[in-house]
Amino acid sequence: MPKVSLPSLAALLALTLPAPAFAVDATPGPRPGEIAVEHGVATASDGSTMPYEIGTLYVPENRAKPGSRPIGVGFVRVKATHPTKAPPIVLLAGGPGITMLDIVLDRDDAAKRRVKVWQGYAEIADLIVIEQRGYTLRGDMMTLKVPAAPLDKASTIEADIETMRSMARAARTAYPKADLSGYSIGEMADDVDDLRKALGYDRVSLVAASFGSQWAFAVMKRHPGRTARTVISSAEPLDYGYDIPSHVFAVMQRIAVEAEQDPALKPYMPEGGLTGAIQATLQRFRKGDATVIVPGENGATRKLVLGLGDYQQALVNYAGDASEFPAFVLSAYHRHYDEWARDSIGWRAAEDRSLINPLVNIGLDMSAERKDLLWTDPALPIVGGWNFASYLATKGEWATPDPGDAFRHAVQDPTPILFVQGDWDASTPIENTFAMAPYFPNSRTVVVHRAQHGGTFQLLRSRPALLAKVGAFLRTGETRDLPSEISLDAVTFRKPGFPPPGT
Repeated sequence: MPKVSLPSLAALLALTLPAPAFAVDATPGPRPGEIAVEHGVATASDGSTMPYEIGTLYVPENRAKPGSRPIGVGFVRVKATHPTKAPPIVLLAGGPGITMLDIVLDRDDAAKRRVKVWQGYAEIADLIVIEQRGYTLRGDMMTLKVPAAPLDKASTIEADIETMRSMARAARTAYPKADLSGYSIGEMADDVDDLRKALGYDRVSLVAASFGSQWAFAVMKRHPGRTARTVISSAEPLDYGYDIPSHVFAVMQRIAVEAEQDPALKPYMPEGGLTGAIQATLQRFRKGDATVIVPGENGATRKLVLGLGDYQQALVNYAGDASEFPAFVLSAYHRHYDEWARDSIGWRAAEDRSLINPLVNIGLDMSAERKDLLWTDPALPIVGGWNFASYLATKGEWATPDPGDAFRHAVQDPTPILFVQGDWDASTPIENTFAMAPYFPNSRTVVVHRAQHGGTFQLLRSRPALLAKVGAFLRTGETRDLPSEISLDAVTFRKPGFPPPGT
């Protein structure tokens, strides 16, 4: 998945470390496998209510080490609204470094809308939402404060690598009592199975997207036979944590095919179309950086330097919103950098970063053959190695162990799976799904034209009849009435914010 650039090593000298998150307590604590549960009621967007249980599952920090300390992992359970024989649904979040417990803890409109979605799951079966160890509201939130990247220098992969290296050192200092080697995707998969057992279920169904799909593949691999059926969108196989550049560029080309037919964009379009505009702009930045003066508040200005690396990252970031992508490409081609510069300042801003993201991704690593594909891909000069270079370069500096190719490589699995995949997904390209489907002989794939990155219920929210069929699959495993492909409504592309050339 695309990763925004990180600050330089010099900026990291100012890295602010949080206080250690673990206090010494001589009193007996909870034991692995135990759960603590509270009850609450959430309100949906239509005013209806949803009773729920919110709890903490206690698990060993590192199951490979006897006597490893117990840590807390949060979860929510929503009981089915009526008796059902369908297996409970376990919802796995993306990221890694995303929580969903705030849906029942918050009271804002966004949370209420998502409560309504959860009520839909509860019409099918019990719903269980489990958090990610190391990033849970019912346990430890392991983060680092990363300062802003300098504005007067273009982004480089070399600086990105040094930042990741400095974060690895800072993690050990910030959390000295944590066994960071335990924050792996394999341990997270075991957390899911421990929760299944603690709640008394024989088998569960999984609903997952993006990193959540990778998590689901890990659950099925480590605990075969315990998954009744699975719905996966935005697929990320275990050996596919970093995207092949040409697969990402293919998404841009598919968006370009429709954008180039838009009458409102044609006055801005060069002879080579959007692909030609991208190639021309890349060539310009290979010759040198651009300096942009960005207006601020009260007449103040900021100077920002944009380079080749910034453009490569921006291509991937803007491709995540098809409605904005053509305007970015055409604006940069015509040397209108203002909007991009304002966004870039935001991307370089200081932020709290979750540690679970590099711990999981760098520990999981990838096979040698997959790495060869990354480094020799013909589209690497277009999108760059921002997706993976800093992670691969610092492999030996993070504590999580390499699980090996036997874990990463796909194997034949009879679990019924419904793949729902958008062909405009630049974060987890559709080729990921096509690569995995043959390993699941009881799978069905629905290709959603124009859909981008997201979960199944998000991608299909404008197609309620098809969503009902996804629900039927979770309830019974039935796939006969599912189409092999559908199309979403045409996208309205935003025009660049300046008059067409020559007018």
